[in-house]
Amino acid sequence: MTAPKQQRRARKIAMTDEEVTAFLDAERTCRVATNGTNGPHATPLWYLWDGTALWLTSLSRSQRWTDLMADPRIAAVVDAGHDYTELRGVELRGSVEVVGEVPRTGEPHAELERVEQAFADRYTGGHVAIDGRHAWLRLRPEKITSWDFRKLPQG
Repeated sequence: MTAPKQQRRARKIAMTDEEVTAFLDAERTCRVATNGTNGPHATPLWYLWDGTALWLTSLSRSQRWTDLMADPRIAAVVDAGHDYTELRGVELRGSVEVVGEVPRTGEPHAELERVEQAFADRYTGGHVAIDGRHAWLRLRPEKITSWDFRKLPQG
């Protein structure tokens, strides 16, 4: 796996790798954009960042899933802040890959056991929910762009 491309523009407001991880660990919802036959399709999802990949669970009978099976390219944005000087966020771009069975029924899968438990700890009080309707996607970002407007000179 190659490292994500480095951000070239707006480096003064870019987050460090540590800040990106802390930010992604603190926030809860990302917005993912897929390429559909009728144009872009954007939807919110919960996610898990493991330091190298963004894990997403999606209904396997959704427009998002259909889009990604036809074209696995995706952009995911996590952002926060209310006032302009508070805005911060991370965009992760690349292609997703399916991990595990579709839909997920709970077949043993060493990699997913870790991800599912971490996801459950983060969102559902530690209860792993496998409903036979969702499946897992992994985004190993090809490019990560971040911004933190709190780093701008205040004046």
